[in-house]
Amino acid sequence: MLTERKDIKNLIDRLHAEGKTVVTTNGCFDILHAGHVRYLEKAKSFADKLIVLLNSDKSVKNIKGEGRPINNENDRAEVLSALKSVDYVVLFDEDSPRGLLEEIKPDIHAKGADYTAETLPEADVILNSGGKLEFIEFVAGRSTTNIIEKVNKSEQGKF
Repeated sequence: MLTERKDIKNLIDRLHAEGKTVVTTNGCFDILHAGHVRYLEKAKSFADKLIVLLNSDKSVKNIKGEGRPINNENDRAEVLSALKSVDYVVLFDEDSPRGLLEEIKPDIHAKGADYTAETLPEADVILNSGGKLEFIEFVAGRSTTNIIEKVNKSEQGKF
């Protein structure tokens, strides 16, 4: 369910009052694939509720460059919201979720295992608020970049 940024702190406070634990993760989730689905299922396994902090179109363009995102933020949020592992989606415009994480203080923040506690830019925000970090291995060969490259090759007759 797409949740307004202004409402997310109250939602988490309510969940905590109900005794629920909250895990967050963040990303662009531009072209959803099996790697994303497995990643999100694993993230959900760490807590009662999973909130995906989704980079807005503006944010994706800043991070990934012109031509991205492929799918707009509303479509990406709708597809994510349809997954059984995802409880809530909230958009953010910044390049990093640091400010949003400082505000909402999740119990756990999950990220891909290409990061460590030392290299994750928002790690200090989570740890300083008493939260935990969890790192999830990627599914080999599954990435949005690989999909885009494959489509580009097929358009050039090299598929």
